[in-house]
Amino acid sequence: MTWPFMYCSSKSRAENISNGFFKVDFRKDHWWLITPDGEPFFTIGLNHIDPASLRYPENIHIWRDKYQGSTINWLRESVAKNLKDWGFNTLGWEQEVTVRQWKHSRSFTFEEYRALNMPYCHMLPFTESHQWEQHTRHFDFNSPEWEEWCEYIARSHCAEMSEDPNLVGYFYSDCPTWIHQRPANEWRGPIFNPELLETEAGKKELSNLAQHYYKTTHDAIRRYDKNHLILGDRYEANAPIAFEVIEAALPYVDVLSFQDFRDPVTHLDSWYKKTGKPVLLADAAKIKWLTEPGEFTRNNGQWYADVLVQLFKNPGCIGFHLCGAYQRNKARRYGLLDELENPDLENIEQIKTANQKISQWLDKNF
Repeated sequence: MTWPFMYCSSKSRAENISNGFFKVDFRKDHWWLITPDGEPFFTIGLNHIDPASLRYPENIHIWRDKYQGSTINWLRESVAKNLKDWGFNTLGWEQEVTVRQWKHSRSFTFEEYRALNMPYCHMLPFTESHQWEQHTRHFDFNSPEWEEWCEYIARSHCAEMSEDPNLVGYFYSDCPTWIHQRPANEWRGPIFNPELLETEAGKKELSNLAQHYYKTTHDAIRRYDKNHLILGDRYEANAPIAFEVIEAALPYVDVLSFQDFRDPVTHLDSWYKKTGKPVLLADAAKIKWLTEPGEFTRNNGQWYADVLVQLFKNPGCIGFHLCGAYQRNKARRYGLLDELENPDLENIEQIKTANQKISQWLDKNF
């Protein structure tokens, strides 16, 4: 099988997977991540891991007494241990909801990733165009200020991480509003007016804009990090997605990443068949969304298990990152641990069993 949009021979791919960093390769009729040691890897990740969830007045005593008030200790003694015990092999994305329709929490520092000591993905804040975020205006991607900002982001993030074998790759924006908007950010509108796509001139304009966006971000990263995968924007699969944007991204990303809380199996299969590019379910869960303050909901472990096995059968899918969260807070209102670190045993057991089956299959067949 060959890439429909990439110019990379089988020989060059094989040479490129043994340099000590995560890569992608097609083996046994399936796309896989390839570990720094050259082994096939299906990324099974958990998202939304924020130490502030353990610092409420009612639980800060745990933070102080058990972890000595140290994020490093917490990552080593709680997060890394539990993720591995639950069968996760990747930190999918650590940033967490802080206040609904507000910005997410901060990213981990490089030292914190090192304390975790397991594969992880990192989001680069080139632009804040998340479909729930309501405060940030869009960048002008054709401006010199945009290029200067991308250069700064790559210099401040990628230069530090460029030699880390645990880094899988870089995400860009979460659920970017290329041609859609939500009520909370109607004031700014989408990045590109979808009405312009009714003409060939409008389609060409979007293609040029997206091509410049992906080339600028790609080139900025590669000036400082030639080693790691580019996982790109995390598209909302249930919002309008212009193929002009996807097509522009293809030469500049290694994977197409999606969020999907409705029908991820169908949608990821469709995008893989359309593009031939490996796909990643970067954020998904089955939970009750419309909770009230003080009301908590739970992840659905059986849904997770069913979706995981179906995604694993997709020859283009390289992984599934669960929209956790690790520990519930009062904004997101769900998590595998409650505020006092009590685990959701029923759903964790279903999740753990499903994760272990994938790992066992890989161990047996490679």
